[in-house]
Amino acid sequence: MKPPKNDYKFYWTRHVADKMRYYGISESLIKRIIRYPKRLEEGVAPDTFAGMTPAGSAKRPQEIWVMYQKNAKRKTKSEKTLSGKIIIISAWRYPGVSPIREKIPIPQDVLGEIEEVMKELQGNNEV
Repeated sequence: MKPPKNDYKFYWTRHVADKMRYYGISESLIKRIIRYPKRLEEGVAPDTFAGMTPAGSAKRPQEIWVMYQKNAKRKTKSEKTLSGKIIIISAWRYPGVSPIREKIPIPQDVLGEIEEVMKELQGNNEV
């Protein structure tokens, strides 16, 4: 399986390329899940999304998940900006049918600290 290529719209991390090879997920399937997810949830990491599409059969249901970030304002090691691109972070197969998640409860004081750190990093262009 060929690794995915970065283009004007998508930036593929090395992690997702490894997961695609491991789970046998194609580049076109990941793009389709991003465009037309059957279910969309907030990602665990800040400013990320997770999209899902069902796969498998009635006897062995599966879900294919993709975690990505839209409109990222960060730079890579080679100092190329990624603004306006969709960064595809990870992809995986979930055996069975996953439960629908509520928003992750984060205490207000911790949320405030995270927001302060994010603002500080954005001010330094380190994000």
